[in-house]
Amino acid sequence: MKTRLLKFLVRDKVGIRKSLLKLFLQTRNYTTCEVYDYLKKQGFEVNYRGVSAMVGQMHTRLGILRIYLKREHRCYSLKESHRDIVKMILTTPTGFPGKSLHSIP
Repeated sequence: MKTRLLKFLVRDKVGIRKSLLKLFLQTRNYTTCEVYDYLKKQGFEVNYRGVSAMVGQMHTRLGILRIYLKREHRCYSLKESHRDIVKMILTTPTGFPGKSLHSIP
């Protein structure tokens, strides 16, 4: 899981994925709409479908998100078992030559 998460973040050119992980570290459930609004407020140029795809990728490929069905909306939250790993990865360099998570805006 750690390697998949590192690869997920290394491909992040503008810092949107890092920002999204920081949001999920806040121990809340978020709908895709709330995530979209948060990223727009952070100044990212995103569209709703792209945000939905990114959150879906974090759930299916990385396996770090839990889904709650809330009426007609899905709510996502970070799995407790992955919280420490995500914190550690966000605060340390990636280990890939020339790439550091600290340099992502």
